[in-house]
Amino acid sequence: MDFEEKTVKRELIYQGSIIDLFLEEVLLPNGQKAKRELVEHPGAVAISAFTKDQKMIFVKQYRKALNRITLEIPAGKIDRTDQDPLDTAKRELEEETAYQADKFYYETSFYTSPGFADELLHLYIAEGLTKVIDPLPQDEDEFIELYELTFSEAWAAYEAQEICDAKTVYALLMWKLRLLAEESEAI
Repeated sequence: MDFEEKTVKRELIYQGSIIDLFLEEVLLPNGQKAKRELVEHPGAVAISAFTKDQKMIFVKQYRKALNRITLEIPAGKIDRTDQDPLDTAKRELEEETAYQADKFYYETSFYTSPGFADELLHLYIAEGLTKVIDPLPQDEDEFIELYELTFSEAWAAYEAQEICDAKTVYALLMWKLRLLAEESEAI
């Protein structure tokens, strides 16, 4: 079966600084027409940053879409200043945490909400952190607080639903898998 939906008509509904919203009329595989509300996003990065004592860095911030405070790994969108995801990861880590890293490792990329958005998020691991004396400034509309948590502390925050976004849950689960692999190698 052919699953492709062919675009018949495309209309820009909203053009913003972070996203663009389109309304598309599509032709379904069965010949019927349907409407799709689609978000175009430039992409983003997230960073699992580890201190020398193997704590992961998190930022606490208010998320208006959820009307609540969350605890997340540092992240940000790819923009015109640095369209390469690794360059964006380096910038975002410094802006949000005042840290730079000696080593960045690419972990994976995934689409955050493919039912309506094309945002592709690139996840990196950062190690060998050093504090920056004069870091890049945070975004003007960003108010965050920094936390360095052990795995147990982070898992407790997840169980308390303070960690609730997909990228951070994914990073936490990958951390758990790495710890389990280290345990099994030690046996």
